Amino acid sequence: MVAVPAPGSGPQTWAGAPSAALDGDGSVAIAYRVRVTARGIARTIVARSSDGEHLTTEATLDRSRFGAHSMERPALVRTPSGRWRLYACLASGDWPRSKHWWIGALEADTLAGLADAEARTVFPGDERTAVKDPVVRLVEGRWHAWICCHPLDVRDEEDRMTTAYATSDDGLEWTWHGTALAGRPGMWDSRGARVTAVLPDGRATYDGRATKEENFSERTGLAVPAGDPGRLVAEGHAPVSDARYLDVLPLPEGGHRIYYEAPLPDGSHELRTERFPG
Repeated sequence: MVAVPAPGSGPQTWAGAPSAALDGDGSVAIAYRVRVTARGIARTIVARSSDGEHLTTEATLDRSRFGAHSMERPALVRTPSGRWRLYACLASGDWPRSKHWWIGALEADTLAGLADAEARTVFPGDERTAVKDPVVRLVEGRWHAWICCHPLDVRDEEDRMTTAYATSDDGLEWTWHGTALAGRPGMWDSRGARVTAVLPDGRATYDGRATKEENFSERTGLAVPAGDPGRLVAEGHAPVSDARYLDVLPLPEGGHRIYYEAPLPDGSHELRTERFPG
């Protein structure tokens, strides 16, 4: 079903790029991006749902708060102490002269509190690499992140992408471990691979595309553990869906709920959800 409709019609009019987490009471917390490029709208919405389908907004974070040109996929995590941490994905305010992206972290006792929480930079990137669209998992007290990296070395070729893996003791200071997943030459994902979800057993989903012209029209592929911690290898020779930014939420009663950004014929995107029983 549609959880959030497209915010209008036409290209780059999007609701999606979701990140979902369970609260202690069994409700679903979700952060997602709304972007309407033609109107200069880019914001992150934090919401709650008792059934996983009908969302109630708890906080809205606008790009202007961070001096950012745009916002993309956030990551929402419940900390061991029960607080909420949001990793916000932010584009340089010097766009388009700079195609840099960086990631900041905000933390609050409640979802609503994220609206006014102070942000600190946790993934700054550098002059060679833009970092965005984090996937963050907390497993037995250890933080794991898969970060989409865009090389900035060639002008107008910044859409190329790989995913890097990092770990942390506190989710704020990170150690990088190199590339986790990259596109495959000559394949449907040759232009790049962006991890979108990692399950407890290590299986993952990712966005891929073959050409520069397919930017904003990524499709979902599957990946499996490659042996070394955090590293993945693509599975299969074709995408499994035309959706992008797929997130997978394991449910305590068994089964999974997925959230994803679905393209519509007019070029806009809506946020959808489905539930799969165990």
